[in-house]
Amino acid sequence: MQRLKKRNDYVKVARGARTPRRGFLLQSIRRPDGVADGAGADARFGFTVTKKMGNAVVRNRIRRRLKEAVRLAGAAAADPGRDFVLVGRRPALDMPFADLVADVVGAVRAAASGKIGPRGGKEALKPAPSEEETGP
Repeated sequence: MQRLKKRNDYVKVARGARTPRRGFLLQSIRRPDGVADGAGADARFGFTVTKKMGNAVVRNRIRRRLKEAVRLAGAAAADPGRDFVLVGRRPALDMPFADLVADVVGAVRAAASGKIGPRGGKEALKPAPSEEETGP
């Protein structure tokens, strides 16, 4: 498993697709060339937990649980050439670890299969207006 470490990488992934889960939000984007910075085509993961989740001890515990879940199962399910960011949420601290691992695997597989919508909420999922609706 390779890590995202630069702010610019996190910003790029934030513009990608999102997969919400109970303990985290998974953001993902395919790297344009599949390979970045000569790091190979492996999937790269980044982890972040906002200050709203608690003090440093709580945030670090959430981050460590997410990192271990990705190490155990998520990295194997990941699509090579894709970047992922897991944004930790408070339930990740208390939920059973097996459930957390299952959520990570499910979210990574959903991102790889393209079964997640684009970023932008309901507006991004609405079909384009037909010619009848827009008028001549």
